[in-house]
Amino acid sequence: MSNPEHLRYSKEHEWLSTADNGVATVGITAYAADALGDVVYVELPAVGSTVTGGEPCGELESTKSVSDLYAPVSGEITEVNQDVVDDPALVNSAPFEAGWLFRVRLDDAAGEPTDLLTADEYTAFTSE
Repeated sequence: MSNPEHLRYSKEHEWLSTADNGVATVGITAYAADALGDVVYVELPAVGSTVTGGEPCGELESTKSVSDLYAPVSGEITEVNQDVVDDPALVNSAPFEAGWLFRVRLDDAAGEPTDLLTADEYTAFTSE
């Protein structure tokens, strides 16, 4: 599996893409989607709520299990992907594109996340 170079990754298998306006997009990696199996339900944080980096903020239910969804950064939820809510299989079929999960405005007080991995570091982490 190839992990896009422009993204950052958490050890809980979420990816993060930041934009110039301080809003980041979050999803789960292809590695996690493959490990989960067929995702059949997603529970995402509510728009307007706040999440804390490293803390659970939702759930992903697959044919194999139910797994927590972790926020890779702290901030306010600005948007959730309604397409994924309506069709959870997008998490499996396009985890880095149409299967994104939510957008979060980064908490200025928390600063830039420093504990996220590069694509090469994440690939090495998942190869252990």
